[in-house]
Amino acid sequence: MGGQYRITGDKYPRMRRPRRHGRLVVLAVASVAVLGGAGWGTLQLIDVFTGGGDSAPTGKAKAACAVRATPAAAPRALPEPGTITVNVLNATTRSGLAQKTADELEKRGFKIGEVANAPEEYDKKVEGTGVLLGPASALDTSLPVLGAQLAGAEQRTDAAREGDAIDLVIGDDFRSLTRKADADRALAALTEPEPAPTTKKNC
Repeated sequence: MGGQYRITGDKYPRMRRPRRHGRLVVLAVASVAVLGGAGWGTLQLIDVFTGGGDSAPTGKAKAACAVRATPAAAPRALPEPGTITVNVLNATTRSGLAQKTADELEKRGFKIGEVANAPEEYDKKVEGTGVLLGPASALDTSLPVLGAQLAGAEQRTDAAREGDAIDLVIGDDFRSLTRKADADRALAALTEPEPAPTTKKNC
């Protein structure tokens, strides 16, 4: 081969493009920045919708401040059976029910007033087990106590009623008073305080 330059040997020089390391670095940095920004934005959105914050507690601390207990209610005070006078009135066609029921109530500590047939407004017109009728003041006092003795009886109040006595009007479905053990349990449940409510607290 003529000319000033001559190639000898069996190896030829290979021409390679220069490596562009700088461009690769720039692309890598840009990708990291984009991913980081997207992740930060997502966290901000979650924070906005959940009401969280940098100071929000986690784990057991968060569970501890999630609810706030209020003081327990005081036991409910109810009158003793011995302070309640009951008039036992029979509204059915079965004779002897009023006296028999009055005797059982007396054994359970109640005072017995009148024992007779029901007045015309109730006579043969009470389809359930019975009706308990008392003054307005007896709604949360004497009526629930007597109501524990006859499950299912309807409880009514009369604002115009005078005196503290309660009428027990025996209805057609009446068979007997509630068993004393069951009545005592029902009465005990009435005097138990209600569970203390809990309120959620934002932490």
